[in-house]
Amino acid sequence: MLQLIANGIVFGSIIALGAIGLTMVYGILKFANFAHGDTMSLGAYLALLFISLQMPFPIAVVLAIAVSIAVAILIDHYLYRFFRTTGPIILLIASVGVALFLRNVILLFWGPDLTYYTREIHLAFQIVPGIRLNSYEIWIVIVTAVLIVLVHLFLKKTRIGKAMRASSDNMDLAEVVGIDTQRVIIWTWSVGTALAVFGGVMLGLENGLRPPMGWELLLPLFAAAILGGIGQPYGAMVGGLIIGIAQEASTGFISTAYKPAVAFIIMILVLLIRPQGIFGGSKRWI
Repeated sequence: MLQLIANGIVFGSIIALGAIGLTMVYGILKFANFAHGDTMSLGAYLALLFISLQMPFPIAVVLAIAVSIAVAILIDHYLYRFFRTTGPIILLIASVGVALFLRNVILLFWGPDLTYYTREIHLAFQIVPGIRLNSYEIWIVIVTAVLIVLVHLFLKKTRIGKAMRASSDNMDLAEVVGIDTQRVIIWTWSVGTALAVFGGVMLGLENGLRPPMGWELLLPLFAAAILGGIGQPYGAMVGGLIIGIAQEASTGFISTAYKPAVAFIIMILVLLIRPQGIFGGSKRWI
């Protein structure tokens, strides 16, 4: 069980990074972005492209983030912004179309087969008695912890972070008091996409790359965001870890094929018992 919990922390770290971006978009732009999982896939495959061009892994990831952010901003500018006044349902449907488009672009250029960043075998290290993690898994947890701290400092200490929090409460009022809401929207897509790409790359390191991997992660992402309180980045962090641990711990009792069902059950229970989520009853973006 200790090993399963450790595996859950690793998987939950990946979910947390994706869920933060998902909930930030909802908190500010007020729509559920169903293309978020496929954005994770796109970033992971772009990193693979740059690695195939003999670039060092860190540089490949940075370039993948830059290209993915550019794609996300262009999609918002040429598609989403025209539907912002039509309501969240139209935006949701548009994001489903974007998800299908991104997934098929990946299929077109990289094909449907499972692939890897490297074929090297990484041995597992014993962290404490009963827990063994390989170097990739250790780095996933460390990088996630660092990124979560950076997100916290960004939202709390920077002017644009404070503007994003204000815009989350009331976009129109934020614009009236002089906040550049268009700049806020660009930063929202930038931060959310950067975290999604990190999550996608880490998922690729852990499980390999497949075109539908981001789409298949969408249910745990939404479950984490809802569990933490939709629109609450800090809640998404906690929710991601809880979902990851719950899914991995469940494999000690049921088949691994039912892991997605665990996230679904948790999401339904939260919606029935506490629909505002763990952090939903407190001040937004605390």
